Amino acid sequence: MTLHSPAITLARTPHRPVQSLDGLWEFHHEEQDGWHEVRVPGPWQAGFPDLAWSFGRATYRRRFTLPPAWEGCDVALCFGAVSEFATVRLNGTEIARHEGGWLPFEVILPPHLLQAENVLEVDAALPDGHRRDLPDFAEYPHGKQSWYGPQGGIWQSVYLEARQQVHIRTLRLDPSWPDGRLTIAAQLSAEFRGSLRLEITGPDGGRVHSATISLENDRFHHTILLRDIAAWSPDTPALYSVRLILSLAGGDIDAVTETFGFRKIETRDGALCLNGQPLYLRGALDQDYYPDGFYTVPSVEVLEDQLHKAKAMGLNCLRCHIKVPDPRYYEVADRLGMLIWTEIPNVETFSEASSARLRQTMEGILARDRNHPSIIVWTLVNEDWGTRLREVADQRAWLSDMVDWLRADDPLRLVVDNSACFPNHHVKTDINDYHFYRTAIDRRQEWDALCAEFAAAADWTWGNVSGTTRTGKEPLILSEFGVWGLPDPKLLRGEDGKDPWWMPYGSTWADETALPIGVEGRFAELGLKQVFGSFDAFIEGVQWYQWMNLKYEIEVLRSHPTIAGYVITEFTDVHWEGNGLLDMARNPRVFAKAMPSVNADIVIAPGLVHHAVRAGQTAILDLKVATGGASLPEGCTLEWSLAGQTGQDILPSAGPMTAVEAPLSIPIPAGRSAGIELATLRLLAPDGSELARNEQAVSLHGERSAPRQTFSSDDEALADRLSLLGFERGDIGSADVFVTHDLHAQRVEDIHAGARVLQIVARAPDWLRSDPPPREGPMTLQIDNGLPGMQSGHYFAFPGYKLVNRHRSIWRGDWVGNFSWLRRDGVFSHVPGGPLFDLGFSRVVPDQVMVGFRPWEFRGRVHAGVVVGWVHRPGCFLLEKRLGKGKLVATTFRLNQEGPDVDPLATALYDGMMELAVRP
Repeated sequence: MTLHSPAITLARTPHRPVQSLDGLWEFHHEEQDGWHEVRVPGPWQAGFPDLAWSFGRATYRRRFTLPPAWEGCDVALCFGAVSEFATVRLNGTEIARHEGGWLPFEVILPPHLLQAENVLEVDAALPDGHRRDLPDFAEYPHGKQSWYGPQGGIWQSVYLEARQQVHIRTLRLDPSWPDGRLTIAAQLSAEFRGSLRLEITGPDGGRVHSATISLENDRFHHTILLRDIAAWSPDTPALYSVRLILSLAGGDIDAVTETFGFRKIETRDGALCLNGQPLYLRGALDQDYYPDGFYTVPSVEVLEDQLHKAKAMGLNCLRCHIKVPDPRYYEVADRLGMLIWTEIPNVETFSEASSARLRQTMEGILARDRNHPSIIVWTLVNEDWGTRLREVADQRAWLSDMVDWLRADDPLRLVVDNSACFPNHHVKTDINDYHFYRTAIDRRQEWDALCAEFAAAADWTWGNVSGTTRTGKEPLILSEFGVWGLPDPKLLRGEDGKDPWWMPYGSTWADETALPIGVEGRFAELGLKQVFGSFDAFIEGVQWYQWMNLKYEIEVLRSHPTIAGYVITEFTDVHWEGNGLLDMARNPRVFAKAMPSVNADIVIAPGLVHHAVRAGQTAILDLKVATGGASLPEGCTLEWSLAGQTGQDILPSAGPMTAVEAPLSIPIPAGRSAGIELATLRLLAPDGSELARNEQAVSLHGERSAPRQTFSSDDEALADRLSLLGFERGDIGSADVFVTHDLHAQRVEDIHAGARVLQIVARAPDWLRSDPPPREGPMTLQIDNGLPGMQSGHYFAFPGYKLVNRHRSIWRGDWVGNFSWLRRDGVFSHVPGGPLFDLGFSRVVPDQVMVGFRPWEFRGRVHAGVVVGWVHRPGCFLLEKRLGKGKLVATTFRLNQEGPDVDPLATALYDGMMELAVRP
């Protein structure tokens, strides 16, 4: 058999007529009875609900006839990709075998086997690691199949192509910017004696070069120099076209056409440069999955639409994640102008066989895709998946050698060794990229600290092992970070109103919080309509919540000029994973039009120090203007307005990749009503044109009325704080509320007898504590949570309830979203915003969550709570519970982290809880 892996998908020409074999095929999977119909291309999992998570073997079958005009031609049977092992039979005779589910292959149909009507059969096998007749799933490059389910069968197009026996098999183009040098290398199917015509057209369609060259072998290598070339970039995706025509005395016998672009990607002293200019990378991780076809692209129009949406959001790069996409993905990126960072699909186990498959896959990617100017970065390993770089020196050496080979074979792109995350690291790389996830509201201090360490080129990005090569000049890129929102389920359902096929899946991920099915039912069961008004309002709210976190995180990144770019996780949702900028059906999140304010070259990073401010106080902004790949001319003006106050400042000139400091202190007028105020920030060029704009929400608290409740307490630190907040201290028998950190049997008995108790479950840090740790009693539960100042944290032992440290639990919220809320009615109607937490909560957000509540309790008892992912694992931050004649109000809000009334939100929560405790 004659089996080839074509280097490129060559453009169709009259010299190569094509007959598509896409459409309906007969299909039989070993787990099914009989034959069925399936649509090709598409993984078999997309065609049959009962096979959605199946591995194993399947057979595809269809009939075809050849046009009479193809008589005498070589007829190639071409497959875009078949996962994972393919055996091809023509009229009952095996003619080809192929391993590798990501890349194209072809076979010349043996003329002696062809009939008037032909039967084509393709056996496709997808290993699962538990069969002796197939290789181990862990040892072949499978990418995200281990996350989103297996993908087997013919998932890219199949076609027949007629060619002359001598034809052009491969075409490699190496364009050089800025000198305009173009090296062309072609390989023919056989020795050829004749002429080759070369025609090159420019971006405007006009011919810029032509030549006729004599050939007397099976290879062609030629270098030309073009003048006045146009550079390819996302802003100006200037594409050239080269056409090669083979000719004999009787006329032309073959022709191919390929597009290319002149561009240069490089690193200079810690920065990326494209075509000699600094490039700030604004990317999103793209899993390249689709609602119905999984791997299979529905149409070119879908690819075009999603790239238009990406560019409208300010993105200039997509990181196609551990997947080899359909070649049309790159063609559209070339044409519309989108940088692509692409990666080898990972294995799970490193072995001699799997490392060879990784190398072969990368060689196939180069052969098929290297002519695309949009591709600027290759990644060899993601997050140490399939390797053990921290422990195994031989694997570090293998990866270092792979980097050297790839750099030499493709000098037109950058190479990343291991796109790293904690606790793995780099070995040898052109880019020092790293992944970390923190939510801004829940983990603001950690996010700020991690970004500062990363910006200083932290040693943890390289580890402390032998066999690494670090120059110290590798650009820093945060290549994964992100926050969950949730898509609107109505937009994902079919015309019949049914949920998509993947909705029942996801329960095995993230402690069962990633299961989408039933989300609306859980919302209703918890009575969250009372908090959010409606399910639609909840979905819109969590999408804006996602944006609030992303916006803050990007602004912090932009305030560090040594960080050269970022990649948001992720471009689209995938099945149960709800952190996309678009949903699975490519519907944008509600914040899509807001993204360019921080997803641009020039960005105003407000740097609001405290997001909760009281009227009569001062809002302090550690403001910076980040330039990215642009520059600021002399005489730019920063205009600002907040709460009726306005002002402007003149900024100095600044070059690319800088952050100009422009701190602001804005007094908030006394008497201003509570609410969410927007600080509007505009950067104007000397001619008055707008260079950048941003808005910053400020949670403005109104002037405070004198508190009415009296209190008593067994904790002097708490008593001092409440006194300084204006509450009057009374005797334990006559005060309205008893305030404490702890419960014990006697205190519970007192509540049953009529006492009103406010329990601050979260204890103050050591520097604010003057009391010794309280004794443990028979009704207390000690929590060893490792938090500062929490040597002895206590909570009541009501049946079924417990206190959980969020730090080591699914309630941490760093990846699967935690959606935290405070009811803003009744005693908390004076707290601005809501109901979801905003950044004003970052100083009080709880480290602990109370869990074990029945759903009905969320309809009244729970005043502040949290749900995880698709409305799972409801938890409580603020509880109101009647016990006998009395009442307990308990909270895990961190209300004592700062001095009294330093944080107006902490004061507002105290006011509301004291009132809640005495409320009938």
